[in-house]
Amino acid sequence: MKGKNLLIMCIIGAAATVGYRWLPSHYNPFTPLSLDDPPGIITQFKLRRLSPEDCASLLSQANQQKLIRTQAVADTTGECPLSNVVRVRDFGPVTLSGSFLASCPLALSSALFVSQQARPLTRSMMGSELARIDHVGSFACRNIYHRQNARRSEHATAEALDISGFRLADGQRITVLRGWQSAKTQPWLKALLAASCDYYGNGLGPEYNAAHANHFHLGMRGYGLCR
Repeated sequence: MKGKNLLIMCIIGAAATVGYRWLPSHYNPFTPLSLDDPPGIITQFKLRRLSPEDCASLLSQANQQKLIRTQAVADTTGECPLSNVVRVRDFGPVTLSGSFLASCPLALSSALFVSQQARPLTRSMMGSELARIDHVGSFACRNIYHRQNARRSEHATAEALDISGFRLADGQRITVLRGWQSAKTQPWLKALLAASCDYYGNGLGPEYNAAHANHFHLGMRGYGLCR
């Protein structure tokens, strides 16, 4: 009986080894991240474990593929020092209400989110192309909710972006504040926020609390908390 059990275990082990070897790279959490990897928990895992060097390399590739356009920024010192940040100018065909500072993980995650989810969801649910993202900033040297004794906000390290609205190619302008109350646009906005879970550590919107009634907060802390 022991010999039979050992044989079964060997067969299972061999099958697992073969299966792992032939597993597609985007299903294998231990292969390097590719910009073509589909959204999901494996891609999110890979995004979170990127070294600074790997993140910079992928961000350079994203620039070459015109998924994003970034500009190098010098490190800063002071109360909220910044290092290895870039200035995001646009997401290819999707423009911005203004450029913003971003850590490499925030910039790369945002490029993938816009290209893989925001643009396709807008096309399929709203019948038009996503043309512009309106935001209210990324970097702010402050504590959470501006409370004196709270921990530092993600904004203090340029690791969060607050999106206030969107503009479509057909001329529609949808704000998070009003769009969340509209039967026409709420399903699309909810789909965007839910999709952000695959790229960011947290995605907070109007149903999280009153402070987020007018924007989506997309930040790098946590692991897929979206509400």
